[in-house]
Amino acid sequence: FCTPCLQECLKPKKPVCGVCRSTLSPGSRALDLEKQIETTETTCNGCNKKMYLSKMRSHAASCSKYQNYIMEGVKAVTKEPLHNTRNFPNRFTFPCPYCSEKNFDQEGLVEHCKALHSMDAKQVVCPICASMPWGDPNYRSANFMEHLQRRHRFSYDTFVVRDYDADEDDMMAQVLMRSLRDK
Repeated sequence: FCTPCLQECLKPKKPVCGVCRSTLSPGSRALDLEKQIETTETTCNGCNKKMYLSKMRSHAASCSKYQNYIMEGVKAVTKEPLHNTRNFPNRFTFPCPYCSEKNFDQEGLVEHCKALHSMDAKQVVCPICASMPWGDPNYRSANFMEHLQRRHRFSYDTFVVRDYDADEDDMMAQVLMRSLRDK
């Protein structure tokens, strides 16, 4: 995860899992796992020095042979430069259309706007809708707060497995097939 996304997930008000966005509950230390890490031996893949797993991270940071080993691995698996990767729209995090804050998940954007912008009447583009294939990135909502509360009370992905490249007929056929299987 990038730092801004991870920080958004770990906000003290409501920490959530970075993958599924479910609420994190306070945990307890895994003492058995800590003991296992303290007592399990491993070998550095760079210099072949033996050490406990608990010491490996600090060793790897200072071992030039280990860093060379990692770089060789990176070169071996890198096939294309990063600028050739296909550009997919981000449908997971959104900027606030009123202020400069970024990296809100859908629920976080709704909460943020309700808390800080509920009285703002400026017409803005919904960043959630604009990221969807059917969304118009130029459409300005006359009442963005009402739009958010009606249209984005829940995440599409929570209730719908969606193929954004499929047309309505394909999706209807898939739904009908699933309903027949579920009987």
